[in-house]
Amino acid sequence: MKHVKYYFFLPVSIVLILVSCAKSDSTVASDSSGNWIKRSEFEGNARTEAVSFVIGDTAYIGTGYDGTNRYVDFWAYDPIKNFWIQRAQFPGSARNSAVGFSVGAKGYIATGYDGLNRLSDNWEYNPANNSWVRKADFAGTPRYDAVGFGINDKGYVSTGFDGGYTKDLWEFTPATNTWVQRVSLGGSKRSGAVVWVYNNKAYVLTGINNGQSVTDFWVYDPTNASSWAQLRDISNISADSYDDDYTDIVRSNAVGFVIGTKGYIAVGENGTYTKKTWEYDFPTDLWVRKTPYEATERSGAVSFTVKGRGYVACGKNSTYYFDDIAEFRPDLTYDAND
Repeated sequence: MKHVKYYFFLPVSIVLILVSCAKSDSTVASDSSGNWIKRSEFEGNARTEAVSFVIGDTAYIGTGYDGTNRYVDFWAYDPIKNFWIQRAQFPGSARNSAVGFSVGAKGYIATGYDGLNRLSDNWEYNPANNSWVRKADFAGTPRYDAVGFGINDKGYVSTGFDGGYTKDLWEFTPATNTWVQRVSLGGSKRSGAVVWVYNNKAYVLTGINNGQSVTDFWVYDPTNASSWAQLRDISNISADSYDDDYTDIVRSNAVGFVIGTKGYIAVGENGTYTKKTWEYDFPTDLWVRKTPYEATERSGAVSFTVKGRGYVACGKNSTYYFDDIAEFRPDLTYDAND
């Protein structure tokens, strides 16, 4: 998920060496590690709270809201050729704050908000013939600002706002067109969270609950569908030094993507809009700072990973709605001129 203005900046390199006193964990954080590269602007109108999913080597973006209009247009992005193609219009009602996920060679858009109603319909996109078909409605309560993800041959929807904050988990099987409830997330209810999929496990973090940002961090393994496992909180709660500046990770309406063995969080809001970017190492359960997002701070953006590269597009702040897209390259040195 215009009128785009960019404010590029040259950050001062700050290296914080966190020295361990009574532990083995230590973290080096850098605000100039990695590079954001501007790519071809999203070809639809500027918007926030759109959805995205990836099928093969193509990313798709659709729906969303520009402060006046909600959208049903749907676009495909080729990251190799760096261009957009409009695809078949989403046939459901115009909406924002829905979820998008892919299972196999098909993509799905479900839930959301149409300006009056919280939604539960579920639509399948087939890129082979550029067509949509309605599938079984989401079996949980109608909601928006949930998270959606696909693992193997299943799709999942969790958390979100249905009039109250939620943390239930629902599993969708496209082969049988059925939903089954699975064990709920173990921690706080939330909306506006981030989800990653890594090694066929789902990681859920950030978000807001009753006006407060949440800091607990959980991983779900669908092969052991009876429980979630808790990871280290994204807050400074230990006596050790590794989490001294973790409070900067906390936010809602952020984006997340995975590159290699790392997960990334960028943009979002926590009292103010942010462009701070953090990298999570799955094997060690530790975080480091990376180069902040180089365009304007925002929330309600979308993100995706294609061919091992991470992208952030669209979003809004208090002044603008955006249609820009940037690629993050964690292996490159910061360059203010690209």
